[in-house]
Amino acid sequence: MNLVSVFRLALLVSAVLSVQANAQTLQLPPIDRIVNYQPKLPLQVFTADGVELAQFGAERRDYLPLSRTPKLMQQALLSVEDSRFREHSGIDFQGMARAALAPILGRRMHGASTVTQQLVRTMLLTRDFSVERKTKEIMLALKVEQALSKDRILEIYFNEIYLGQRAYGFSAAAQTYFGKPLDKLTVAEFAMLAGLPQNPHYANPVVNFARAKKRQEHVLERMLATQAITEPQYRQAVAQTLVIRPPGQRTVQADHVAEMARRAVVERFGVDGAYSTGMKVYTSLRAAEQRAAHEAVQRGVLAYDRRTPWRGPENLEPLAANLGGAELEKAAAKALKDHKDDEMLRVAVVIDASAKQVQAQLATGERVAVQGEGLKWASAGLAAKATAPLKIQRGSILRLQASGATQPAWSIVQWPDAEAALVALDSRTGRVRAMVGGFDFSTLQFNHATQGFRQPGSAYKPMLYSAALEERVMPATQVDDLAFFGANGWSPSNSYSNPDFLGPITLREALAKSSNMVSIRLMQHVSPNRARDWAARFGIEAAKQPDNLTQALGTGSASPLQMARAYATFANGGWRVTPVLVERIVDAQGKTLFEAPPPEPQTDDTRAIPERNAWVMNSLLNDVTRVGTAARAQSVLKRNDLYGKTGTTDGAVDAWFAGYQPSITAVVWMGHSKPQSLGDRESGGRLALPIWLDYMAVALKGVPIAPLAEPPPGLLKMGNDWLYSEWQNGNWVGRIAAEGGAQMVPQAAPPVTPAVQTAPVPEAAASSPLPVN
Repeated sequence: MNLVSVFRLALLVSAVLSVQANAQTLQLPPIDRIVNYQPKLPLQVFTADGVELAQFGAERRDYLPLSRTPKLMQQALLSVEDSRFREHSGIDFQGMARAALAPILGRRMHGASTVTQQLVRTMLLTRDFSVERKTKEIMLALKVEQALSKDRILEIYFNEIYLGQRAYGFSAAAQTYFGKPLDKLTVAEFAMLAGLPQNPHYANPVVNFARAKKRQEHVLERMLATQAITEPQYRQAVAQTLVIRPPGQRTVQADHVAEMARRAVVERFGVDGAYSTGMKVYTSLRAAEQRAAHEAVQRGVLAYDRRTPWRGPENLEPLAANLGGAELEKAAAKALKDHKDDEMLRVAVVIDASAKQVQAQLATGERVAVQGEGLKWASAGLAAKATAPLKIQRGSILRLQASGATQPAWSIVQWPDAEAALVALDSRTGRVRAMVGGFDFSTLQFNHATQGFRQPGSAYKPMLYSAALEERVMPATQVDDLAFFGANGWSPSNSYSNPDFLGPITLREALAKSSNMVSIRLMQHVSPNRARDWAARFGIEAAKQPDNLTQALGTGSASPLQMARAYATFANGGWRVTPVLVERIVDAQGKTLFEAPPPEPQTDDTRAIPERNAWVMNSLLNDVTRVGTAARAQSVLKRNDLYGKTGTTDGAVDAWFAGYQPSITAVVWMGHSKPQSLGDRESGGRLALPIWLDYMAVALKGVPIAPLAEPPPGLLKMGNDWLYSEWQNGNWVGRIAAEGGAQMVPQAAPPVTPAVQTAPVPEAAASSPLPVN
């Protein structure tokens, strides 16, 4: 019997003897905090389909009534912590005697404290070993047992006890360690959690899995001994391989969205109400689509970054040459302690480096080797004459990425410099289905999807083309794709490689090829001021667009969210939408505190553009994804109901793709946080479109192909394309002269005057091509 055991025995005896003697004189804290239990519940943010995105608050806790706590979880806990919980009155004198005699008899010592005592100690007392503290604990436990039922005591315990990793209560711990709800755990996982209350730091499976596993096996032995489980269940649980969730890992990444939700709650309810009362925020995000969006952005940014040169290690930490074995492992771990690890881009410190192999240690302590193709990107840093900023050597801090599951092959990579954003809306309601504000929230909290106002480039052109339609410039109208010479020596060029230009081309062909020259001439015809006013109908801020011809090239500014709102107007047939992210906020009891208003009704009053305008634009934007600058869209996704426009600004500083299938509108932007060129050969089609395709492949899975709707009244087919017509003497009459017969769109009566009034049409513009400089 060691000195610790002797001390514990003496402490227990002293405490029991002190109870009666000190009952009148001991100052006991009130038990109101337990009797009137009000747990500190964090603010939780969820997707529309109930997947948790984030928690905000000092404590992770998910309050679960005892009636919904699995029976096996209760039995696992009681078998190891308090097997006579239902029989004693707060103090288990038999248990105390067994605990005191166990060391003398050479048996494993079980805890002498009951669940009620542990609850009292956790909520009302300190953990200091003293006769006074133990006496108070016993007396308070007796009082709590008189005030509350056994079930209520157990329910409070199950939700209040600390279990490591900032998790309070077993429901939160199930998510923290296993990424599953409590009722989805196995016997082996129940036992792992039940082993934590005794010492959540020592038996924490994230910190030391071996110790946690040993403690779990002891719990399983107790469960078998108390007949909570059978022998076959015991053997199966001992043999089960436990998969512990890495710290910080979540099934759905949406940190920028979670931050927006957090701010919305704080602004509405204040800091005190936000972080401790258990409010829940339900967003409009779809879990599968958000996951796809996040992964698509990360893949797209990394794919671009691989085309850039090696920039060198992130840092250099000293690792003495004479260190080896455990000392080297410890020094390497110390070198990494201030460097952020990442699930995909693992931080590592180089142990040894040569042109043929790099040995490195990860933040987890694992030693890995990088060889062959894995060294290719960083070969400039492994050359004999590598410059200091690029050189990879012992102590270099760099990033590694693994490919393959069973035997991963490691590659040297870089933390990317570029950023990207994606936002997807329900085209009809404006509800946000997915939003990614940047590559990594912990590195940069700025939300490029909502806060990033950048030049949209050619992605702005559809709003200009829409305005031109109201000036009676039709898809078949020919406009010169020839050199343009403006004021102050301004002489823009086309983005595509064609030094001779194309001469007169149709409006349809011009949009598919993204002709800058045609757009400038359209802007001349419409006028910059009227073009800005028209773009405002789509939710694009007029004040942020220049009042000159450069507006035709998208030199103003807009955020990805604004662009998504604009393109949703085309997708839904011409109605404006109001983006909504926070659908509902409820309190801990489920009472609704806030609910977003329903979408605006689709009436003439909520129309942004005439129906026929939207229909013609859909026809034009479909060609862009079929034969134009975004032809990869229909080719890759194997569907013809895709519409959109690429955008690349001058010097490829910003790259865009804005597009939609009638039910979903999504916009992708890529660039640098501080504007700089992405590279001479980069474009929206090369950078943003692949991200859009990756996301839409998931978002459109199972969505049937939607054919282009029947042309609405007010259009007629002349030759191979469409033009506006007017109702005269019982017939639709085209407003633009054209050769050949006109195919009428049937209409029984003249259309209702649209809410969106078209601008007056200059006489010359109604029947002649646009002026050519």
